Amino acid sequence: MEWLSQITVGEVIMSFLACCLVHETLIAVLPDTVAGPGGWLINTGSEK
Repeated sequence: MEWLSQITVGEVIMSFLACCLVHETLIAVLPDTVAGPGGWLINTGSEK
C-alpha cells in the first residue's frame, strides 16, 4: 500500500489525458466498422 501514497495528482491527470489521446487516436485511425457509429470495438453513436 505504500506505492499508493507515492502517486501524485499530476500523474493521475497525465494518465487520464493519455487515455483520452489513445481513445481519440483509435477513433480517427480505425475504420467505422471497428470504431465509429455502430462499431464493434468503440461505438460512437447510433447508425443513421
